[in-house]
Amino acid sequence: MGCELGKLASSSASDSKKDVENGNVNDPPAPAAPDPRLPLTARQKYSMVASWKGISRAMEQTGVNMFIQLFEDHSELLNLFSKFKELKTREQQATSEELKNHATRVMETMDESIRSLDEIDVFFQYLHQVGASHTRIPNFTSDLFWKLEKPFLAAVATTLGDRYTDNVEGIYKITIKFVIETVIEGFEAHSKKQPNHVETNNSKGLNSTSNNASNGANTTTTTTTYNGDTSCNSKATDASS
Repeated sequence: MGCELGKLASSSASDSKKDVENGNVNDPPAPAAPDPRLPLTARQKYSMVASWKGISRAMEQTGVNMFIQLFEDHSELLNLFSKFKELKTREQQATSEELKNHATRVMETMDESIRSLDEIDVFFQYLHQVGASHTRIPNFTSDLFWKLEKPFLAAVATTLGDRYTDNVEGIYKITIKFVIETVIEGFEAHSKKQPNHVETNNSKGLNSTSNNASNGANTTTTTTTYNGDTSCNSKATDASS
């Protein structure tokens, strides 16, 4: 039996060599063209998914860094989080278990988004649901989603370090913009179905100003509800009370 298997293997290797010499070997299939709705090329999508593995292994710390940067950029937002408002320093924020847990849940939403890039219909469905869930939050407007963009990119840069090249940075900028725009689509589509819906003069949800509760609370839910956590409603209430 062993001799027969050896002969078969030798014959197969010989045939393969002849095929190569005669040019009869088929080229490997070309990668499938990306869905035209995806603003990434096939190579960029591959790089994004590969790079994200480094983030997925450090989601908690990346999320905490993101929130710390958010509070540093917008210190007034800290008072909008009932569990975090006493965390006045970076050191307190970095060691808070409540913040770690919340940051991880927010990053899990991003993780699910990145993992769905190969199934763009799933990607849209998931993030449209995330956006729609925010319509339950009083005085929430679509432009508030953009508050998370810069802190997210800064946190990713910190986690990836030298791996965050100019090329990778460009890919992450395209991706986070795509994610936020898709969430906004879901938010605005669902908002139009609500009673007493009022159109805003902000067709793309970019860089507009929200007239929220009298205390100026306007971005609690940007970071709180990115994970679809219904507890954000109570936080928004706390902030306006």
